[in-house]
Amino acid sequence: MLIERIWAANELRNYQYLVACGESGEALAIDPLQWQACLQRAKERNWTITQIVNTHEHIDHTAGNAGLVQATGAKVLAHARAAARIGGVDRGLAAGDVIRVGRSVELESLDTPGHTLSHVCLLAHAEGPALFSGDTLFNAGVGNCRGGGDPERLYETCAQQLARLPSSTRIHPGHDYLLNNLRFTRHVEASNQAAADWLERSENVPAEDRPVLTLGQELSVNSFFRLTEPGLIETLRERVPALPPQPSPREVFLALRELRNSW
Repeated sequence: MLIERIWAANELRNYQYLVACGESGEALAIDPLQWQACLQRAKERNWTITQIVNTHEHIDHTAGNAGLVQATGAKVLAHARAAARIGGVDRGLAAGDVIRVGRSVELESLDTPGHTLSHVCLLAHAEGPALFSGDTLFNAGVGNCRGGGDPERLYETCAQQLARLPSSTRIHPGHDYLLNNLRFTRHVEASNQAAADWLERSENVPAEDRPVLTLGQELSVNSFFRLTEPGLIETLRERVPALPPQPSPREVFLALRELRNSW
């Protein structure tokens, strides 16, 4: 499996991806907002884009579909319940569906509601597993729920699905929010040395060259996976007085998400 991350250099800080089969040269485009850049990268690699996956229905992830379809004839795949809102979807995805790219690449569709109620992440079961997480999971953070989502569902997705993936899984998010998210971790967990170290090593790195974190690294720097840490809970209770003295992981997650909305 070959992966190309393409930096959109826009205000929303989008990442777009190509996932290709090294044997056949067939490629899948994930959330190709700037479709010309995706097409150009594919041509440089001698790849043929045959499929497009939208992780969810928001326009900054779907706006490039029409242009790329016209240029390549690629089929569009998306969550079955988001298909009508996106338009032009050839295949609706559900949990457990397999997307095959060429002869050697298989991606599993995960139904991951939260940021929106119709969101998929793509899990590559490869020698080095990889998750294309759209706006569900970011490096050192998670997605907001203001555009048709539900923070309760987002908690369930993170706790019951994503946190249980192999620790070696490489996380490929839909946006570069790494620095702000690490600063938020430091805001709520000042003693988190791992977050401080990642912030120091990433601050002067261009977005197109930012590191790809593994899930194991996320567990050390992403507050939304650190819901039982005493220091985090103590700080959070100072900032969210309504939080009980011994909050559940769900209560901590929801308080974190609410705090992050206004931070």
